[in-house]
Amino acid sequence: MPFIFNCSLGDKALDGYSKKKYVCKLLFIFLLGHDIDFGHMEAVNLLSSNKYTEKQIGYLFISVLVNSNSELIRLINNAIKNDLASRNPTFMGLALHCIANVGSREMAEAFAGEIPKILVAGDTMDSVKQSAALCLLRLYRTSPDLVPMGDWTSRVVHLLNDQHLGVVTAATSLITTLAQKNPDEFKTSVSLAVSRLSRIVTSASTDLQDYTYYFVPAPWLSVKLLRLLQCYPPPEDPSARGRLTECLETILNKAQEPPKSKKVQHSNAKNAVLFEAISLIIHHDSEPNLLVRACNQLGQFLQHRETNLRYLALESMCTLASSEFSHEAVKTHIETVINALKTERDVSVRQRAVDLLYAMCDRSNAQQIVAEMLNYLETADYSIREEIVLKVAILAEKYAVDYTWYVDTILNLIRIAGDYVSEEVWYRVIQIVINRDDVQGYAAKTVFEALQAPACHENLVKVGGYILGEFGNLIAGDPRSSPLIQFNLLHSKFHLCSVPTRALLLSTYIKFVNLFPEIKITIQDVLRSDSQLKNADATVLEEMPPFPERESSILAKLKKKKGPNTVTDLEETKKERNSDMNGSTEVTLVNASTASTPSPSADLLGLGAAPVTNSVPPPTPSGSLLVDVFSDTSAVPASLAPGSEDNFASPDLASSEQVVSEEPVDPVHDADELFHKFVCKNNGVLFENQLLQIGLKSEFRQNLGKNNTGRMFIFYGNKTSTQFLNFNPTLVCSDDLQSNILLLLNFPHKRDVFFVLNLPRLNLQTKPVDPTVEGGAQVQQIINIECISDFMEAPVLNIQFRYGGTLQNISVKLPITLNKFFQPTEMASQDFFQRWKQLSSPQQEVQNIFKANHPMDTEITKAKIIGFGTALLEDVDPNPANFVGAGIIHTKSIQIGCLMRLEPNLQAQMYRLTLRTSKETVSRRLCELLSEQF
Repeated sequence: MPFIFNCSLGDKALDGYSKKKYVCKLLFIFLLGHDIDFGHMEAVNLLSSNKYTEKQIGYLFISVLVNSNSELIRLINNAIKNDLASRNPTFMGLALHCIANVGSREMAEAFAGEIPKILVAGDTMDSVKQSAALCLLRLYRTSPDLVPMGDWTSRVVHLLNDQHLGVVTAATSLITTLAQKNPDEFKTSVSLAVSRLSRIVTSASTDLQDYTYYFVPAPWLSVKLLRLLQCYPPPEDPSARGRLTECLETILNKAQEPPKSKKVQHSNAKNAVLFEAISLIIHHDSEPNLLVRACNQLGQFLQHRETNLRYLALESMCTLASSEFSHEAVKTHIETVINALKTERDVSVRQRAVDLLYAMCDRSNAQQIVAEMLNYLETADYSIREEIVLKVAILAEKYAVDYTWYVDTILNLIRIAGDYVSEEVWYRVIQIVINRDDVQGYAAKTVFEALQAPACHENLVKVGGYILGEFGNLIAGDPRSSPLIQFNLLHSKFHLCSVPTRALLLSTYIKFVNLFPEIKITIQDVLRSDSQLKNADATVLEEMPPFPERESSILAKLKKKKGPNTVTDLEETKKERNSDMNGSTEVTLVNASTASTPSPSADLLGLGAAPVTNSVPPPTPSGSLLVDVFSDTSAVPASLAPGSEDNFASPDLASSEQVVSEEPVDPVHDADELFHKFVCKNNGVLFENQLLQIGLKSEFRQNLGKNNTGRMFIFYGNKTSTQFLNFNPTLVCSDDLQSNILLLLNFPHKRDVFFVLNLPRLNLQTKPVDPTVEGGAQVQQIINIECISDFMEAPVLNIQFRYGGTLQNISVKLPITLNKFFQPTEMASQDFFQRWKQLSSPQQEVQNIFKANHPMDTEITKAKIIGFGTALLEDVDPNPANFVGAGIIHTKSIQIGCLMRLEPNLQAQMYRLTLRTSKETVSRRLCELLSEQF
């Protein structure tokens, strides 16, 4: 290679032909796999040649070997600009091809403004227009922000009427991509596309000889036009809509005609146009006749000898099944689809058949489809078993008319494919059984009989343990299922199960003590004899209360597996569907947080709230993905079980160490913004950066026994794939609370250690999290809160951990504010103003006049006042535009009454907020907090 450089390119007397020859050799050497680090300048020099072959080799070398960071890019851009300005169509084409091949951001910055002008110029030749359209498409895909929208956008649409079909084809590709991002800019393209499509569809193959492919006129252009029309709803113009309908009918009619050629290219081109037309029919979903015809046409392909056509037909029919016009037509092909499920050799086709059966299922055929899926599940490929299990579970729940059939189906599912039955599935069947009194006895009897099999899957043991622990008394009257027999049956599986399942069985044994006192001694003997159990004394647990009515979480897992927009939710598209088993008229995808809940007190069943019970819940599901469980729509976590506060009892302080940090190491992140975000709400994301997400779920006053108490769930999510080590969240006190905090801790895998600091204002009780947080996992911490007296400042949460060897320190304010301890108080107008006058001293009133920071919406304002904690009093203020509220702040030492009046001025976009309480500091603090909300 040095020889070439010294003897050839280093010779300044070389003519253009020789330079072209040696640059071409360098290009060949590069294609052989060798690195080329010279000759670039000679290639750039070839760009200035007036000979086509030399310029072509130069552009080819530049396209292949020069990167966007090259020092020669400015020279190359100048050469390209010269060629674009030359108006020589050959040179312009080479320059445009080079820009498109390189496609770098630097190229887009230099030429994104010039190429549209070339595209819409009246004197530009057709071949250059083609190249310009495709070049602009390339730049838009790589750097959409650099391609300006301007006058040329309205002119480029008219290229759809160009006489040259090559220009129309290239312009259609460009317009389709642009319309996906800016649909309003290209609305006029719909009528032009319909007109051009009509001319193509109605033309004979001899009319477009240059663009006819195996007797199919312009198939590529037809497909592109049909895709462009899918960017918009059906045309509003009746004439255009009629023309489009006529085009689609013609395409469907041609599909029924005998083939004009036996070659595969003819059928491929013909079917490509047909399937794109069917996609447009499905997209519009407005012509019942076309939808049914499309369904019938696809039904013919279900038995076609070509595998690809069968696959595409099944895939398209899945979408058709969601239309109310074509659902019944799709159902007529159920036997063909079931046969495909049994006989297809290609696993991908069988998977599409499963998808179609799932999509066409309703109450009339649910039992048949579920039975076929269960039969297929026994021999199904391992790669799709989990998905089939989820779909069977969803269909069995959604369309069950008999709950006993639902229980039988899920137990059969566990028997056939227990390893693929996720925890969401068996959690769900437990929820259904607990909520339905009429199925509890049958479920207990069925699982009892199923557990008698010599080999039972562990998931069946979990279901059996849970149901018998709750409802075993319903079958205890039968001598064949007496309490002792139930206990012995469950305990025979105990030593074969994993640790989480053993924990569930142990909770069942404790429930048996409550249900069947006659076997209490037997259970205690077994517990004492087990060397792994250190203490046989257990608290008797109450029976499980009904779960709150919420939608299934299994759909969330299926959607997560299939990806968004791939799972057809029939409840959203078919109005005639009946309600699901829980009485809901539609099944909503709940948050997938149930797949990675870190603790027993979290949402195990996708219900948004854990049951209020003393019983040991099912084992916590594990998950590898970090998900957002902190949305405002999530339900508030469940209350502490009776007596659970005993877990926070305070031992002797003399053996404790000081664990509360005196000052935060880092400043509090976005303190004001994050703090005020939670004043009128209890749930949400408190902090998030590239490493960590902190979310809150809080409840105050509800089900906690006292009006001055609350509880806060803090979720720490590791957003990385790397472990957090030495993870240590601590509470930091301000001067207002420094001597006023009670902190209680216990350390995992160690003897519990408690730390107590007496507080005159606020008592907080908390436990730390595990010091190691796995990548993609989330862990939970609970804080119990008691308000002793009124307080102004909030505690700060300081989190320290090591990530990649670096110590990280994050501090955020915890949104524990005085208004959280409000009890709403209803008052009549007379009582309100009488109390208002009693609180008339200057020390008791605080008023603030401020500019509105948010739109002055009445309903939002009402919601914020209610969220603040006071009762919203209607028809109290003489001015109906004003808002009046009343409440009592409960602390352990004192109760403080509060009256609030908010007067909006829509014209001035301002508010006047007046607060009156018996304490000036409380009035001032509440006024500060509430003013920030409007």
